[in-house]
Amino acid sequence: MAILVIAEHNNAALGAATLNTVAAAQQIGGDIHVLVAGAGCAAVAEAAAKVAGVSKVLVADSAALAHQLPENLAPLVAELGKGYSHVLAAATTTGKNVLPRVAALLDVDQISEIIKVLAPDTFQRPIYAGNAIATVQSSAAVKVITVRGTGFDAAAAEGGSASIEAIGAGADAGISSFVAEELAKSERPELTAAKVIVSGGRGMQNGDNFALLYKLADKLGAAVGASRAAVDAGFVPNDMQVGQTGKIVAPQLYIAVGISGAIQHLAGMKDSKVIVAINKDEEAPIFQVADYGLVGDLFDLVPELEKAL
Repeated sequence: MAILVIAEHNNAALGAATLNTVAAAQQIGGDIHVLVAGAGCAAVAEAAAKVAGVSKVLVADSAALAHQLPENLAPLVAELGKGYSHVLAAATTTGKNVLPRVAALLDVDQISEIIKVLAPDTFQRPIYAGNAIATVQSSAAVKVITVRGTGFDAAAAEGGSASIEAIGAGADAGISSFVAEELAKSERPELTAAKVIVSGGRGMQNGDNFALLYKLADKLGAAVGASRAAVDAGFVPNDMQVGQTGKIVAPQLYIAVGISGAIQHLAGMKDSKVIVAINKDEEAPIFQVADYGLVGDLFDLVPELEKAL
């Protein structure tokens, strides 16, 4: 039994989510092969070859795969997937964009966002915004699976010595093209990889007040997130959203400031190791999942906390 893991990368560095996906593959068991599809991605392939547990790295290097457009990548993965028992990708924007197409091309069901492996054909995944856990068993010849990174500890990035093999990249489908991208640049950690996250909600009142959280985050070396209410109100960009329709995170420390704790938000952060809530409403649902709670005015408490650090 061999497992194909689709690498998450930007043609220069291997994405952290790939390590969590490899960890899930290790729990399934079998030879683990990693597909690095991109353009000028030799450095990514070398990094993937060093990941513990990986036995082979397949490299598809082509201009048509430079931006990993799903219309070009999915046929390649589907063709390769016929020779594997499982095809895995991280449940990121890229993984969610590519793997449904792969499942359709292979005429199998997709199993989405697994958080636990019970057997090679049996998995657990959250449903109803994480309020229930479904156990899913698949009899498909090829099991196409996205992996929720917060459910698996990352595999070691060093220690492996996999072979690297170049493969054909396939043709450009010609039905989509890359136009442009706008990347938000920040010196703070990326949300899904941060060990500490400070998030603000509707209680911040406006976008300017997020400056309080930025100062606190800089002291803690933390990423800054937001609830959907704060994003919908225009306080901050939507790439900062934590929640069921945003980013799923599980840092060592999550500080929720002015966040009531709607189920949509809790679904994205309740797996955090330690949760601290700051809210003036002592009945706020966020306190039901918080390990530590501060009841009071955030505009008084946050500056005090920042000064104490």
